[in-house]
Parts: sequence; structure tokens; C-alpha cells
Amino acid sequence: MAKKLLKKRMLNKSAGEKSAAAKDSARDIWLAGLGAFNIAQQESGKIIEQGAKLFDKLVAEGSKMEKRTRKDVGGVVEEFRGEVESRVEGIRQQADAVRKQASDNWDKLERIFEDRVARALTSLGIPSKDDVNDLAEKVHNLARQVAEMDSSPVARKTGTPAKATKRKPVRRSAPKA
Repeated sequence: MAKKLLKKRMLNKSAGEKSAAAKDSARDIWLAGLGAFNIAQQESGKIIEQGAKLFDKLVAEGSKMEKRTRKDVGGVVEEFRGEVESRVEGIRQQADAVRKQASDNWDKLERIFEDRVARALTSLGIPSKDDVNDLAEKVHNLARQVAEMDSSPVARKTGTPAKATKRKPVRRSAPKA
């Protein structure tokens, strides 16, 4: 555009005027460039200032969003934690129930085994622990009754029960050869 304007001015003027017109046009172009540079600087300053303001605004919005997100995530995490803890408690209860059932089944198996062993021993004629304990108690009672009889007044009148007499050992002579 500046070229067209310069061409028009040059066609209608003389050589001296042409040279002055060229200088004026060059000066105008130079001044237009300086004006453009100045406007660009001012606008860039505004843009930089607006950019800085926009950046600060974005940081503030990001901070607000982070707080909301942390709050929301915190609530979700707490809900998730509560759900996990309740599931873990349920699993613990199931494990305890299974452990108790296994223990009960083991006790039943033990009783069945003991009953079968006791029946096998009884069929072989081997007395059980209870039979031996009953017999020991009867022997103890009998021993106590005998001791009471020995110390009773009737036993004293008739004399003490016969004591085993000592026999003299019989000597045998050795066979003669």
C-alpha cells in the first residue's frame, strides 16, 4: 500500500520534488514502523499483564478445584474405607464360624474314634479305664473294711486274726553219690 501511494506521488512531481517526496514517504514509513512498534509494545504489555492476570485467575480456580476434589475424594475414601472394614469384619466372622465348625467336627471325630476303640477293646476283653478305676475303688473299700474289722471290739475279744506262722525251713540232705 505504501508502494502505491509512493508511486502516485512520484508520477506527478519533478525530480527535486520526487526526491523530497521520497524522503517524506520514507520518513512516513519509518514513523509508521515506530508507531507500530510502540503500539505492539503497549499491546504486548497489556497482553502480558492480561496473561499474568489470567494465569493468577487460573491458579486460584485450580486451587478451589483442588480443595473441592480433595473434599470429594476424602468422602469417597472414607466411604470406601468403611465398606472395606465392614467386609473385612464379615470375613472375620465367617472365618470364626468356619473355625468353630472345624473344631466341633474334630471333637465329634475324636469321640467317634474313642468310642470305636473302646468297643474294640471291650470285645477283646480288655478292661477300660473306668473299669480299672471302679475296681481300684472297690479294693480300697475292701481294704478299709478289713482294717475296720481288725480294729473292732469283736475282733479283740476273739483275738487277732491268725497270723501266718513261720515254718522252719526243711533241710534236705544232698543225694549220696
